[in-house]
Amino acid sequence: MVDDSGTNMVDILSVEEWLSRAQALVPVALEKAREVKGFPGRWKMIISKLEQIPNRLSDLSSHPFFSKNALCKEQLQTVLKTLNEAVDLAEKCVKEKYEGKLQMQSDLDALSGRLDLNLRDCGLLIKSGVLGEVTLPSAVASTSAAPEAAVHGNLRELLARLQIGHLEAKHKALDNLLEVMKEDEKNVLAVLGRSNIAALVQLLTATSPRMREKTATVICSLAESGSCENWLVAEGVLPPLIRLVESGTTVSKEKATISLQRLSMTAETARSIVGHGGIRPLIEICRTGDSVSQAAAACTLKNISAVPEVRQVLAEEGIIKVIINLLDCGILLGSKEYAAECLQNLTSGNDDLRRSVVSEGGIRSLLAYLDGPLPQESAVGALRNLVGSVSMEVLVSLGLLPRLVHVLKSGSLGAQQAAASAVCRICTSTEMKKLLGEAGCIPLLIKMLEAKANGVREVAAQAIASLMSLAHNCREVKRDDKSVPNLVQLLDPAPQNTAKKYAVASLSLLSSSKKCKKLMISYGAIGYLKKLNEMDIPGAKKLLERLERGKLRSMFSRK
Repeated sequence: MVDDSGTNMVDILSVEEWLSRAQALVPVALEKAREVKGFPGRWKMIISKLEQIPNRLSDLSSHPFFSKNALCKEQLQTVLKTLNEAVDLAEKCVKEKYEGKLQMQSDLDALSGRLDLNLRDCGLLIKSGVLGEVTLPSAVASTSAAPEAAVHGNLRELLARLQIGHLEAKHKALDNLLEVMKEDEKNVLAVLGRSNIAALVQLLTATSPRMREKTATVICSLAESGSCENWLVAEGVLPPLIRLVESGTTVSKEKATISLQRLSMTAETARSIVGHGGIRPLIEICRTGDSVSQAAAACTLKNISAVPEVRQVLAEEGIIKVIINLLDCGILLGSKEYAAECLQNLTSGNDDLRRSVVSEGGIRSLLAYLDGPLPQESAVGALRNLVGSVSMEVLVSLGLLPRLVHVLKSGSLGAQQAAASAVCRICTSTEMKKLLGEAGCIPLLIKMLEAKANGVREVAAQAIASLMSLAHNCREVKRDDKSVPNLVQLLDPAPQNTAKKYAVASLSLLSSSKKCKKLMISYGAIGYLKKLNEMDIPGAKKLLERLERGKLRSMFSRK
């Protein structure tokens, strides 16, 4: 709006002057509207909305910070523009000077929609709380000396713009918000309210693909921040995110999938994703998506597969074949790791799913994945779950044993623990015990007895005790210098030491050797065994008697 001198009136007029102009124009617009005879239904609705404007303007102007906030001036300018349109259309209808009946109907519907928006936005300015902060000029607010309250006030105004105004204004607000979040996410999160979250969720379903893309980017940042997941889910973010995964732009798909990855970390939300039909789109991303989206979708499915009651639904949607293919051909190492974790979850307690994984070639894929330099716990855990579903001959022919040795030698502590657990599960026949001994498992299991983690020591001791029932393996344990001292340390009667019963069993098998008995005594086994005997640990009494007899004979022989 420019006056005769060329000066921009938007800059000249105060907020009070804009208010005065709007208040003066309402009765004019109403008078003109009431004169119209045509389109009675539409004009009746427009008149009822025009009649509400004075009260909204009164509410707005009565706020203590009304004159100090830029949003009020902008809102009044918008209201005034709508009132002018109402006057103009009313005059055209009275004079019946319009291009066509259908065009005028469309124009009147658009006017009615803008009036709705004006009324809603005036109310939101009050409810959003943005008027409670005085907005400083941006140049001042951005300086390091600006008080935190002023910074928060500017951010509240920016967030309020997501809820107020037309589409182009919201586009601009989203752009500004994205820029601010890159540099000052902490302050954005500090002032973010639930109403702002609700507004963002609504923008996920905007008609503009670019708007949906920007909104998905903001929501992705919020989800990754870890500070407002509950609000996002409560405000209904899951269905629109799932639709974006299904049919959004490349950027929208990626951001929506990453958001679901973060939100699916809780079991309740994981179930909701399943309930809203999220499985199939996520599986499709695993099949066809780019590297980042594929990894995020695989992680989301992994999180969902941790919930036992939805695993069958996952299988019915075809997850097993896709996840095994991802394990073979995933673009990123992270995708493969998530796929392995997903298989571990799926096979943890369901025989039907285990059989499905086996029939789709899952064991071969898991074994191939373990050939890497740093074998991961999840793949070994999945194999451990599957070994009972396949004959020992098949497992040996597929090369399971050298892979277990590789994991025991090079894997993480968790992977080693899972491998030792797998050894316990397959150690069911003399032939298998012989093959495991020949493969080189025993020295590696003995070394694991030195681990700090109690669970690792326990499963290693259990595997050693199982293998030692074969005489050849027992002799190999005897030959290892670390076997006796490591096993004696596991006789510790402390409650947290759950490996003691396996240590007793292994040492009992070694006690036929004079050399081993002497070593046991020298490392303090008798003192431990006396306490274990009092605790009724199986085999402790018998081993104690054997060592004490050996100690007496040794004393007499010295005399």
